[in-house]
Amino acid sequence: MASETPGRRSRARVSDVAVAAGVSPTTVSHALSGARAVNAETRERILAVARELGYVPDRVASGLRRRRTGVVGLIGDDLAATPFAGRIIEGARRAGLEHDVLLMVAESGGDAEAERDLVARFLAQRVDGLLIARMYHQRVDRPDVPEDFPVVLVDAAPEPRWSVDAVVPDEAQIATLACERLTRDGHREVAYIGTVDESRAARGRLIGIRSALGDAGIALGEGRLGFCTSDAAGGREAGGELLDQDHPPTAVICFNDQIAMGVMQAAARRGIPVPGGLSIVGIDDLHPVADALDPGLTTIALPHAEMGRWGMERLLARIDGTPVPAEDGLHLVRGRLVERASVAPPSAP
Repeated sequence: MASETPGRRSRARVSDVAVAAGVSPTTVSHALSGARAVNAETRERILAVARELGYVPDRVASGLRRRRTGVVGLIGDDLAATPFAGRIIEGARRAGLEHDVLLMVAESGGDAEAERDLVARFLAQRVDGLLIARMYHQRVDRPDVPEDFPVVLVDAAPEPRWSVDAVVPDEAQIATLACERLTRDGHREVAYIGTVDESRAARGRLIGIRSALGDAGIALGEGRLGFCTSDAAGGREAGGELLDQDHPPTAVICFNDQIAMGVMQAAARRGIPVPGGLSIVGIDDLHPVADALDPGLTTIALPHAEMGRWGMERLLARIDGTPVPAEDGLHLVRGRLVERASVAPPSAP
């Protein structure tokens, strides 16, 4: 028997667990990997013995056998400055750990050359697959990877000639939720403030707002539509222009929560109470903003964690060669209404 280094225990092996549990090494492997069914009582005994012995699977050896590293890469365009990034990463990370896969994260800063370099670096590290994420719904060019290398897009759509799995928010459903929340309280004079930034999210939400209000018999005329930068300063300016009209709206839907914060500030400067004189709905559920405002902002939460999870699960299915349901185009994930206190029925004229 090989001697042990003083003060250190030798690494427990599958054979050690098998002897202690009274089963074969093959049964131990099946119980630990989940590759094949093992009697529940036997599996629990094996897991207990493995914990007692401090058994840790040898990822390197396992990876060599399966030609896998057990690591997936994620490249985001603006992770550090975007509050939603953590939700995407957390959704992907949790889904990966459920399959014994680690997530390696990197940021390009929105620089195309930096992203190409990161893709090459991940390939050199032999990651099993790649998630490419954007911090808002936009189009992505095909990266320089082998034709059969697994890639999934998160909160992004592929260029027209690239066939790849991609998950995005259901912008039409999100817009409909915002409109229905206001029309349910009786609002007919509804305005929308969009963003001047060009993106699929901007186009999708405007189309969804027009459609949902149109279904309710409400026209989104020129005096009920504004555009601004995607921040509170833009919201203050665009909101002020709407509120200074002879017949201002009773409710405003905003492209994001930061614009909504600016509209709320514009209303306060004019002595218009929210929600008594003006109802406001945002989109994002940006926690440093939405739940800190007074009153709290009613908003539509974007499904960032859900998109991260779906992206990881679909990527792992592609890596393993598992059949997946055929989908026509992008996979859409629904948003959800987060009620706070910025919406009330319109006040009497």
